[in-house]
Amino acid sequence: MAGRTAGLMLLAGAAALASGSQGDREPVYRDCVLQCEERNCSGGALKHFRSRQPIYMSLAGWTCRDDCKYECMWVTVGLYLQEGHKVPQFHGKWPFSRFLFFQEPASAVASFLNGLASLVMLCRYRTSVPASSPMYPTCVAFAWVSLNAWFWSTVFHTRDTDLTEKMDYFCASTVILHSIYLCCVRTVGLQHPAVASAFRALLLLMLTAHISYLSLIHFDYGYNLAANVAIGLVNVVWWLAWCLRNQQRLPHVRKCMVVVLLLQGLSLLELLDFPPLFWVLDAHAIWHISTIPVHVLFFRWVLLSAQASPSLCSSFLLLRRDWGLWGPIRPLPACLHSPHPAPREPLRAVPQGAPPSAHSFLEDDSLYLLKESEAKFKLD
Repeated sequence: MAGRTAGLMLLAGAAALASGSQGDREPVYRDCVLQCEERNCSGGALKHFRSRQPIYMSLAGWTCRDDCKYECMWVTVGLYLQEGHKVPQFHGKWPFSRFLFFQEPASAVASFLNGLASLVMLCRYRTSVPASSPMYPTCVAFAWVSLNAWFWSTVFHTRDTDLTEKMDYFCASTVILHSIYLCCVRTVGLQHPAVASAFRALLLLMLTAHISYLSLIHFDYGYNLAANVAIGLVNVVWWLAWCLRNQQRLPHVRKCMVVVLLLQGLSLLELLDFPPLFWVLDAHAIWHISTIPVHVLFFRWVLLSAQASPSLCSSFLLLRRDWGLWGPIRPLPACLHSPHPAPREPLRAVPQGAPPSAHSFLEDDSLYLLKESEAKFKLD
């Protein structure tokens, strides 16, 4: 959604420092790494290292050189602290205490929990909203795109390599573009499907060009930051403008505004750049942790939006009498929770197994069936 893009934009900005930082430019760090590699990463010493390396470390791709960098990082940090200097960064990151094979334990766990929250809410959405709902395909696709992004975020914070870094940034850009596509479908595409289709093709072309440039020509952190900020700002302004325009007609859009503004505010945590507490918890990890409950708020708004959709109400009103052809769907749309109007004539019982007649699709009869279905399946 729109709000999630704010943190991704700030995350992209932090990557601009990854080419080099004060800590990894220190001669003491470089000399330490060089000596460690000469002593431990060749010949018999390398075989000895591999024999005593835990299996989970080797499976995660930790090499002898990586271990040398990790050990020398803490040697350098110790010297900085002894001389009263501030903790330096290394390769664009703060020093983190490794846990098992997790390079950044707090951020990795928080990314996993964000993905888990997205998965839970996706399952709830799919069981609560019929596939005939106008926004169903777009919302489900966005949920899968977000799940993929959180997966690669988890992998990246577990093990930082060139591949996992690129996948993390590319998937973050995909979420931003899909969020603006979701906004387009919700605000314009339902009335003008051709506009949404053309806009989708444009976004796919932009994503292809973006990834191709960064992969094949030059991985430019500054360009990546500028592109994400530009698309993200358009996304946020578009969502908020639509919410403000429709808040009187559609009261539930206020929840959308809350989600957007809340995530915008939470993304400011990224600006609180400080050395990790207990060498585990930094501002980026705190931001990831704070966004976990927002997935619930976002999907609650999506459910309310779907339940208020006239097309969704129509799909409920066209349910057939045959109990074997449809099962319980909860929660029912808000439009069907109003008191049942008095029928103009008593409703006639239909024999079990009788084929549906034209009268069975009338609104009064369908509402009657919905009330009976709630009792039969004990939905409430």
